[in-house]
Amino acid sequence: MKTYLDLERWPRTEHFHFFRKFDEPFWGAIVEVDCTNAYEQARSAGISFFTWYLHKTLVAVNAIEACRYRVEEEKVAVYENVDVSATISRDDGSFGFSFMQFDPDIAVFAQRCTTEIARVKKTPGLFTRTFDMDNLIHFSAIPWVDFKSLSHARSFSFPDSCPKISFGKMTVTPEGKRTMPMSVHVHHALMDGLHVGQFIEVFQSEMNR
Repeated sequence: MKTYLDLERWPRTEHFHFFRKFDEPFWGAIVEVDCTNAYEQARSAGISFFTWYLHKTLVAVNAIEACRYRVEEEKVAVYENVDVSATISRDDGSFGFSFMQFDPDIAVFAQRCTTEIARVKKTPGLFTRTFDMDNLIHFSAIPWVDFKSLSHARSFSFPDSCPKISFGKMTVTPEGKRTMPMSVHVHHALMDGLHVGQFIEVFQSEMNR
């Protein structure tokens, strides 16, 4: 379900109309996140670490209203819930786009992930299903690279305002602290540094639980 912002009352209306006309309206930031506790919690729960931090990402996305905004021409849609399309790698070195529906219960979400990952792994091609919804984040993991910056391939002619969140290689200090780089790219017509900061704060809080 979705509603629409009242642009006459929204303090960012001028920002929206300014940035939505850019050829490249996305901007991003890289931060290092502490995943020490989350890694141990995932192991204790018998849930893959990928599924664990994917779920925490969705919890944070759904907690921040601006993360649920999407551009619809000259309007701003506000979705009640946001799900995820994550890239899933296959044994042959290729990958496909998946769809996982968010659920606050991580056990329910983990089961959905297990089913969807298995489906994508045995389905050839990039687009393994139709994607006719905008209430998504685009999610990817690059566990081989401890990146310090990241860019995304984009078609500027294709209307897209979904946040793009990526994670890199986990590193472990001699003291046992685990960290990962996280990249967050968002549409500037919808989100500023304040909103990205709010998302990061909620995400790290969830990872620390």
